[in-house]
Amino acid sequence: MTNDRAALVLFSGGQDSATCLAWALDRHERVETVGFDYGQRHVVELSQRGRIRDGLRKLNPTWDARLGDDHTIQLDALGALSDTALTRDVAIGMESSGLPNTFVPGRNIVFLTFAAALAYRRGLRRIVGGMCETDFSGYPDCRDDAIKALQVALNLGMDSRFVLETPLMWLDKAETWRLAQQLGGEGLVALIVEESHTCYLGERGERHDWGYGCGECPACALRAQGFGRFVAGR
Repeated sequence: MTNDRAALVLFSGGQDSATCLAWALDRHERVETVGFDYGQRHVVELSQRGRIRDGLRKLNPTWDARLGDDHTIQLDALGALSDTALTRDVAIGMESSGLPNTFVPGRNIVFLTFAAALAYRRGLRRIVGGMCETDFSGYPDCRDDAIKALQVALNLGMDSRFVLETPLMWLDKAETWRLAQQLGGEGLVALIVEESHTCYLGERGERHDWGYGCGECPACALRAQGFGRFVAGR
């Protein structure tokens, strides 16, 4: 049986998905998480997932009671098909198509399809993802229209009533930091700074005020700029 008050969160170990996990724990009575190993260059993000889950448990006893199983799905085929800067050791830049070469074609479509299959088996109706059209780096599968269309397709194909929830869809990075503060106070902000991973290059050597990363790639730049605006607006 599907539980309308149970959710599955796409949880990469990054800032956005950590915020989405806190958001889901604040709203749903049972929350499970799923991560995907697709041969990403920044695979270190997966190792941070357990640290964030443990930190969320310690921050809030209600979240501790609601946080359920974690799952990792191997998607090697997606990485093998992708010739991108997220799955190959190449310089990050723009393609002739106008899209950044960090775009992995079909990634969110694949992620949400596998997540829906897992949610179907686990009896979870709500599927939560950190897709965002405001700071979406030009990725077409992060757009609201794409997510809504996929929800229709998944429900038709699985004869279900999944709800794809995207709490960050219309937020910029500063507002995402602010949402984390609203959900879990300074403790959650500090946990995301210290333990989440965003850097495309997988660098965790240098600690900045916004967290760890190379400080130069587009993901680091977006996170740093957002954190700066968040701090300035406190």
